[in-house]
Amino acid sequence: MKKLFVIPFLAAGLIFVACNNASNSNSNDSQTTATEETTESTDVESVPGIENVALSNTWTIEGNDQMKFNIDLMRVKAGEPVEVTLKNVGEMPKESMGHNFVVLQPQVDLPTFGGEAAAAKDNDYIPKSSLSSIVAHTKLLGPGEEDKITFTLEKGVYPFICSFPGHYSVMQGKIVAE
Repeated sequence: MKKLFVIPFLAAGLIFVACNNASNSNSNDSQTTATEETTESTDVESVPGIENVALSNTWTIEGNDQMKFNIDLMRVKAGEPVEVTLKNVGEMPKESMGHNFVVLQPQVDLPTFGGEAAAAKDNDYIPKSSLSSIVAHTKLLGPGEEDKITFTLEKGVYPFICSFPGHYSVMQGKIVAE
């Protein structure tokens, strides 16, 4: 009889613990979201490694057959023209390993943009539906080709990617305009 009397208290205790853990989990989720939002709106001074990058408004970047850019962080002077030359140093054909250089607005969701870009084959993987997200871009390059673009940035942190299908997740970096 005493055992039956204890069961409701055990059940109530388990429910209390479960509810308490769920509310802690939700508060952790909102802390994580706040942290992610803070990270996404990264200011210039908090970009790791930026102090080791020379300030220059003229850059040459290479893309290769291993789906890598040779540079993943650039530092430029805001409000002045930036000149970037992209060279495809790979040997694979443009149809299977083409590269471009796309500078995006801060806060652009890279997976969403990458998905839209993959569907834009007829426009060298530059989605017309997302032109407002793009600051500047080169043309799609095959082996041994190069292209130069010039653009101006306001102070901030701008992501750059190769928008060829599947490349954006590994061929990306940041331009810090200060």
